[in-house]
Amino acid sequence: MRLIILGAPGSGKGTTAVVLRDKYSLAHISTGDIFRSNIKAGTPLGIEAKSYIDKGQLVPDSITIGMVEARLAEDDCKAGYILDGFPRTLAQAQALDEMLAAKGEKIDAVLSIKVDDEIIKERVTTRRVCEKCGASFNVKFKPTKVEGVCDLCGGNVVQRADDTEETVAARLVTYYENTRPLIDFYQAKGLIVEGDNNVDSESCVRSIEEGLKALGI
Repeated sequence: MRLIILGAPGSGKGTTAVVLRDKYSLAHISTGDIFRSNIKAGTPLGIEAKSYIDKGQLVPDSITIGMVEARLAEDDCKAGYILDGFPRTLAQAQALDEMLAAKGEKIDAVLSIKVDDEIIKERVTTRRVCEKCGASFNVKFKPTKVEGVCDLCGGNVVQRADDTEETVAARLVTYYENTRPLIDFYQAKGLIVEGDNNVDSESCVRSIEEGLKALGI
């Protein structure tokens, strides 16, 4: 099973991806992780990507696509995977199709996580993150046992500087502008499966499972 998951910042996309990863024994491919591992390992693509990042510039599609292609060739992807954070643009989606077609493969479904903007704003502005291990908490929905202290590693739990209502609103506008063409692209292929995450991740996963079954997956 080869899946793509799409969702606005704060939609719970990452959490949903992890649940599906474990349920279907998929590799969870996060582009953020790919970038970090390539840069840390000093791969040619990582070095090239870092040169753009250090200048505050967007990394060209050719580099991102190259990293994704290398990651999908690893052994843990043979049984299937879920792509999280890629593709972000129509050009990337088309390049992914071409890359997979060259190997006789294709994407089986594209999961679109739906959450009302006001709920996203509330979730993000009340989110807290551990500075040490990166674990995510929420002062309203998932508070730490001890205020300001990570349940997992004991690190400091803080609010990220960009988790403000103004920043979230701007990120949502950017997301919708970039993602609408992607949704239309995959909708035309009959691959979109919607997951409603307005209530909780459990109901979201259930709606995705129903959608996958409807596609015969």
